[in-house]
Amino acid sequence: MFKIPGKFSLAMLAILSALLVSSFALPLPSADSAGALTAADYAHAEKFMNYNANPLVLHAVKPAWTTDERLWFRDTTAAGTEFVVFNPVGLKREPAFDHAKLAVALSAAVGKTFDANHLPFQQFEYSADGQSITFSIGPRRFTCDGQGNKCAAEARPDASAQRARPAAGGPPARNDVPSPDKKLTAFIRDFNLWVRDLATGKETQLTTDGVKDYGYATDNAGWVRSDHPVLLWSPDSKKIATFQQDQRNVGEMYLVETKVGHPTLQAWKYPLPGDAVVTMIERVIINVDGNVNGDVDAKKVVRLQIPPDQHRSTLCDHVVCRGSDWADVEWSPDSAHLAFVSSSRDHKVAQLRVADAATGAVRDVLEEKVATQYESGQTRANWRYLAKSNEFIWFSERDNWGHLYLYDQAGKLKNQITTGDWGVLELLNVDEKNRQVYFLAGGREKGDPYFAHLYRVGLDGKNLTLLTPEDANHDVTLSPSGRYFVDNYSKPDAPPITVLRDTNGKLLATLATADISRLLATGWKPPVPFTVKARDGVTDLYGLMFKPTNLDPNKKYPIVNHIYPGPQGGSVGTRSFVAARGDAQALAELGFVVVEIDGMGNPTRSKKFHDAYYGNLGDNTLPDQVGGMKQLAEKYPWIDLTRAGIYGHSGGGYAAADAMFRYPDFFKVGISEAGNHDNREYEDDWAERYQGLVDGTNYDDQANQSLAKNLKGHLLLAHGTADDNVPPYNTLLVVNELIKANKDFDLLLLPNRRHGFGNEPYMVRRRWDYFVRYLLGEEPPVGYELHPPDTRAVAGQ
Repeated sequence: MFKIPGKFSLAMLAILSALLVSSFALPLPSADSAGALTAADYAHAEKFMNYNANPLVLHAVKPAWTTDERLWFRDTTAAGTEFVVFNPVGLKREPAFDHAKLAVALSAAVGKTFDANHLPFQQFEYSADGQSITFSIGPRRFTCDGQGNKCAAEARPDASAQRARPAAGGPPARNDVPSPDKKLTAFIRDFNLWVRDLATGKETQLTTDGVKDYGYATDNAGWVRSDHPVLLWSPDSKKIATFQQDQRNVGEMYLVETKVGHPTLQAWKYPLPGDAVVTMIERVIINVDGNVNGDVDAKKVVRLQIPPDQHRSTLCDHVVCRGSDWADVEWSPDSAHLAFVSSSRDHKVAQLRVADAATGAVRDVLEEKVATQYESGQTRANWRYLAKSNEFIWFSERDNWGHLYLYDQAGKLKNQITTGDWGVLELLNVDEKNRQVYFLAGGREKGDPYFAHLYRVGLDGKNLTLLTPEDANHDVTLSPSGRYFVDNYSKPDAPPITVLRDTNGKLLATLATADISRLLATGWKPPVPFTVKARDGVTDLYGLMFKPTNLDPNKKYPIVNHIYPGPQGGSVGTRSFVAARGDAQALAELGFVVVEIDGMGNPTRSKKFHDAYYGNLGDNTLPDQVGGMKQLAEKYPWIDLTRAGIYGHSGGGYAAADAMFRYPDFFKVGISEAGNHDNREYEDDWAERYQGLVDGTNYDDQANQSLAKNLKGHLLLAHGTADDNVPPYNTLLVVNELIKANKDFDLLLLPNRRHGFGNEPYMVRRRWDYFVRYLLGEEPPVGYELHPPDTRAVAGQ
């Protein structure tokens, strides 16, 4: 007990009260704090970024099949890289081309000197005759003969044929789709579909009535903005399945380019949840042969005799759409019929249909209705049209697990193909002759249920066979004939081994074994897989923990949660080996324990698990995140749960801010990047699938701005001003409510950046600084600059 003297007592009491409150509201420096981190500390952490760690892994290969049943891959060696071709017949390995000659020829074509061991491309395509290769260097494409004697650059495309940006690690990006016989290629020009003769260069216009916002083969609804034509060639190369996309009365989204002078307004069609009018597609089949050969009697465009479909039912080549559920179209082998799936706006109804390619008549085969949302598969649509036997394979979670079912042509169930408390992940191939199915599944074998394994089973559901027995995640690629498969298997803490097997599972050759000795020499250690219980106290959850490589068990470390809630994905991401997962390990090196937890609501497990927070997106798996972190702190005394932070990007940005508002006494520091904070302000398809159609106030509780008044700790909001995926207005809605509530927060707007700024050096550094200052309780070095390699193109720039 003490007494405050005189007139000063009230003022002093107010000051003491404010200090006492602030001491509880803000994290205190660690007892182990040295007061400041140095540039050397940051430089040490930067060694664990992907651009420094990944190149230290040798012989981690990603083989690809050629049409003539050979394999090629890029192998990283101590001397550099080499491109290899492997023939399963005779098990022969040889260089894909003469690297020295190609380096000389390419140097002459580009005007810059290249080394044979350091060629400036990672992917290439063989020509139809296998006598030349084509690849991209930056925005330009080059073709070199097979002997590497001559290389030539393709003519720069005009504005109507600009190429799409390549996917990370994918094949050279192109805005045309070649026919199966490689004689024609289809592309979009002025909202219409055209084809080009690859031998003569002659161009033929296939459609004529395409106009702005009502064009052919476009997939630019919402955040998808691409000139890549969305279509599927028939097997005989004479027809194209595509659509005319109607956006004429759809609402627009707007962004403004930051520059000196009058601003440039960007406007595009962007339907939102609750909109009366959203993008629709009118499915068509185009008679290419009749157009090209001038057949006046041929019906050039056949419109399918059904009402327009939702744009969420867009179609495309399985290769282009790998990683999505858009691959909803399949041709019969004789090119006479087209099977496809139509989906309702709320994703609760899926209809399998077959169209007559000549008349456009459509027959409904089967329909599936669910209470929440129909899942067709995470990596591709897991259904098949078996035209030879007039049967269909259908994917359903009707028994709580994702399984395959066999139907006849009338839509009558013949039998269930797979069954059990595990789920089919991807239907890879159907051997109709032997009536066998090859598929990836998870959860059947002991261990991590997210590990994918390859199986074979009869269409009658008998003789289920495991073809990949190793306890690991299996990245499988079947050969074109289905006789062989490449199995690239690994775990988060075990580097990959790449093998070739036949489809009986027999090991034919080991193509590569990754060497991480150089990585280990830097002091690198793998993340630690762990298991915790979900909110129900029963279900196992799986995650990864990143510790400082010099962890002292006698010290206390703040814990940082790196979150991505889904529901279409998870925090951990791939279960395969990766030397660096974003900046998780790098951040740990600064004195944190970083965790990634896949909470309930993530896909690829049971239907019940996936639907854990259907209709309640504001859940964001946060009960599982908090519960899992508490369990880890009980197990590891060096985790300081009183200093808990969280960060994420996109859906993870939404979850991170949500965590700061819903659990303000648990999370002390949060970083929210590019968050879709109110899903009424995000593209219609995603939210309406997982939250449901807008019905009165059902979206109110999931909106972060309605909770902003709860903020207690430090929050950094970051957004790109040119984000055309999650428009920046999402973050500004939260900012406005924080201001109304008189809350202190930090805001970082990145001019002209689109959605993927999370790994930019400046954002990474600001993220580190924020956690170091407010969670670790130390001062970061002033203005540290990360130095990733210069990835600008070497050609044409």
